[in-house]
Amino acid sequence: MRFLFARAGSISRRPAPLNLDVLGAYLLALLWVAPLLYAAWTAFREPAAVFNLDLSSGWTLNNLAQAWGGAPWLIYIRNTMFLVGSILIGQFVLCTLAAYAFARFSFRGKGLLFSLVLLQLFILPEVLIVENYSMVSRLGWSDSVWGMGVPYMASAFGVFLLRQAFKQVPTELEDAARIEGCGRLAVLWRVYVPLAKPVYLAYALVSVSTHWNNFLWPLVISSSVSTRPLTVGLSLFGAPESGVSISLISAATLLTMLPLLLGFLLFQRQFMQAFLRSGLR
Repeated sequence: MRFLFARAGSISRRPAPLNLDVLGAYLLALLWVAPLLYAAWTAFREPAAVFNLDLSSGWTLNNLAQAWGGAPWLIYIRNTMFLVGSILIGQFVLCTLAAYAFARFSFRGKGLLFSLVLLQLFILPEVLIVENYSMVSRLGWSDSVWGMGVPYMASAFGVFLLRQAFKQVPTELEDAARIEGCGRLAVLWRVYVPLAKPVYLAYALVSVSTHWNNFLWPLVISSSVSTRPLTVGLSLFGAPESGVSISLISAATLLTMLPLLLGFLLFQRQFMQAFLRSGLR
């Protein structure tokens, strides 16, 4: 009897077999983070020791200092922050008004207009570069940070996401606010926007990370140092004709990633809760 209980206890203490889904998730995470790990490795290594696995020598901080002095990064960071900030504010305003109209108003052609908005999700932004450049040039906004951000302020994805969030708000709350004397905009500001805060935060993370890393359109529209964002500045810094080493390019890459990475680490819990509450995957 003791043998049977001991045998049962040993069986119950055996570690559970590794789930294939968990193993696949770890492998995908490793593949995703591998370029970042390689950039961090080469950024703190001397050029001659990049491919040397000897951990006792070859470490240096000169790469960061040389990379920082090799380009006007403060100007690039300022332009990038102004770019993503203006785009995000414009998207919040336009997408909120459009989503509120599609969620709570009834008007002729509502379904057709919303279908046209959703059709924009199937159009790549690169397809509209020529038309956007022509329009921005006619408005006199070429070679400006404002001209980079205007074409992205109307987001079909933002309209769709906020519309779904607004439709989940009980109409009784809107009726109560209307009884208290609130107008349409006051109802939107005091009822719908506070209840959709997790959706706004999740969408803000997606928008900021997307436009922080946007490269092609800023490359087309910017032609001077005073308007270039980080992505364009990094491409010019790492151009073959510049003659910089892989260590300097990796150091500059870490410098461009640092503001976004710090922001995510500081607000990681809020971001995770926002994604879970908004249902965005």
